[in-house]
Amino acid sequence: MANLPQSLSMNAPFGGGGGGPTTSNPNAAAAAAAAAGGAGANKDRKMASAEHLVLDLSNPELRENALLELSKKRELFQDLAPLLWNSFGTIAALLQEIVSIYPVLSPPNLTPAQSNRVCNALALLQCVASHPDTRMLFLNAHIPLYLYPFLNTTSKSRFCTS
Repeated sequence: MANLPQSLSMNAPFGGGGGGPTTSNPNAAAAAAAAAGGAGANKDRKMASAEHLVLDLSNPELRENALLELSKKRELFQDLAPLLWNSFGTIAALLQEIVSIYPVLSPPNLTPAQSNRVCNALALLQCVASHPDTRMLFLNAHIPLYLYPFLNTTSKSRFCTS
């Protein structure tokens, strides 16, 4: 559900006295309302950007860029993990990225592009695994089983640099 301004919320008190500035200066009240609205609009823009990138994960032609952008910005999106988990096909797309490089793990023939791509997918799965709302869902789905080939490698070179 979208966050509504208090004036649109069902919990807002009548008479317009709910949580706004308590000043008789209309300019100060307008400035405070604009600042609050600007922060909310910025948050909405960020969330819309995250939602768009998550949708792009489902398209193999757009996936590489979406992986990169979401991985870079995962700290900015507080609810990215639930969004990833609850978006149709997203976890499957991340697992597809991981499984697709199994053949080049042994012997290690991973290209830098493959390495970056799989590391970005792993970073997004780490985001899901570490979020309190998705952690148990992640574990109960046995997704860590897909990560064992990375833990079992004999190569001394690093996969991910982030």
